[in-house]
Amino acid sequence: MIAGPYRSGAKDNAARVANLAALNRAALEVWLLGHIPVIGVNMALPMIDAANDDCYDDVMTPVSLALAERCDAILRIGGPSRGADKEVDVIRAKGGQVFTDIADVPKA
Repeated sequence: MIAGPYRSGAKDNAARVANLAALNRAALEVWLLGHIPVIGVNMALPMIDAANDDCYDDVMTPVSLALAERCDAILRIGGPSRGADKEVDVIRAKGGQVFTDIADVPKA
């Protein structure tokens, strides 16, 4: 799993787009190492968009944490994010590996 800020610290939509791009770039790097990367934001945003209402808080964190429950490891990138930190906590609690630098992620 890749975790990092999406809305945290993002003052506008352009900043959220930049944060998501950073998550997706990290996912590509993890893919190139032979792993299957997932990002909670990428799973939740289509559902939030489909709902066409103010359900962000009802969907984003629950979907991201449920996804974290199914992952073996996590790469935590970027700055402060309570949601990303919760994802790390889930991985850590189940004995999964936590990485903070792509250079430390082993090849699959």
